[in-house]
Amino acid sequence: MRNSTCLLQPSLATTVALPVIYSFLFPAGSFGNILAAWIFSREALTKRTQYIYLANLVTANLLICITMPFLAAYFARGYQWTYDSAACRVTNHLGTLIMHVSMYVTIIILCTTALSQYSTLKKNCDVQYSQAVNENFYRCVLEKFRQPKFAKYLCIIIWLTVLCITVTAITYNMQAKAMEEFHRCYNIKVEAGEFTTMIAASFATACFFVSFMTVLFSYYSLTSHLSKIQKNTCIGEKHLIYSTVKRNIFVIQMILTVCFLPYHIFRPIFYVLLTNDDCPRLNYLVEIKNFLTCLAAAKSSLDPVITLLLDKTFKKTLYGLFTKSTPEHHKRKGGIFTEETPEM
Repeated sequence: MRNSTCLLQPSLATTVALPVIYSFLFPAGSFGNILAAWIFSREALTKRTQYIYLANLVTANLLICITMPFLAAYFARGYQWTYDSAACRVTNHLGTLIMHVSMYVTIIILCTTALSQYSTLKKNCDVQYSQAVNENFYRCVLEKFRQPKFAKYLCIIIWLTVLCITVTAITYNMQAKAMEEFHRCYNIKVEAGEFTTMIAASFATACFFVSFMTVLFSYYSLTSHLSKIQKNTCIGEKHLIYSTVKRNIFVIQMILTVCFLPYHIFRPIFYVLLTNDDCPRLNYLVEIKNFLTCLAAAKSSLDPVITLLLDKTFKKTLYGLFTKSTPEHHKRKGGIFTEETPEM
């Protein structure tokens, strides 16, 4: 059993650095994502599958940004708040709920976006396949990720599933902690959670690695396929489509690797080492966990920058805002979510 009597002593890294980082990420992420949502709501054909995924990603990003002021206050003052204070309850319950729901919705939708990209490319390049192969179950399932109706229902299911699991874990935590007495908001029980939290965290970690490996497989499969056709034929104009889709999946892979992978590698280690009664070590573990969570949250603020670099529609429209001219035609092939077919 972990030591619930250990008194956490936050360092300056927690009480100063984390509040400063969250305070910087909040306005940057909020402005960037609101701007992205406004631009795509004006310019995008919302019936296209990629914009359904994009709308859900922007929504998740904005929800994470909403929690940042509360997280900044929690790390700056949480060790002084009483556990039953309104500030502590809002931060621990509502803030934790929004943060984790949005984080895992983002991870899963990034995975579905990669599958949609991969499916789009397969549809446009597999002219050499026979009808029997086209009816293959694997290809039929993959094709679903390109359909707007399927994308809408899938996103709804993702939100509801993640929300239900997170609410269940937090509700159990609230009931378990109601029977205990805490003096401070920032404590080991709050930071580690109860048994149900560990179960939910284990499931979430498994979900992340499934998504991570799926995107990795898509990138590897695409790279191998591109290498083969480049050796066997001259693909001409389609080379741009191949390269763009390959780049987009690579960007998704990098987001998962840089922002989310360290946190999900460390979290199982965190729970294993919690059995140790060494309070200084527990302090370090908690602080590492919180900084890796901050790294994951930073992804929501970086998304608009990535979109600006990769999406021509976003870039041209943003340029038009400053030049007082909005482009009437946009070449969508260079966008972060590439589709060659006009209807999905």
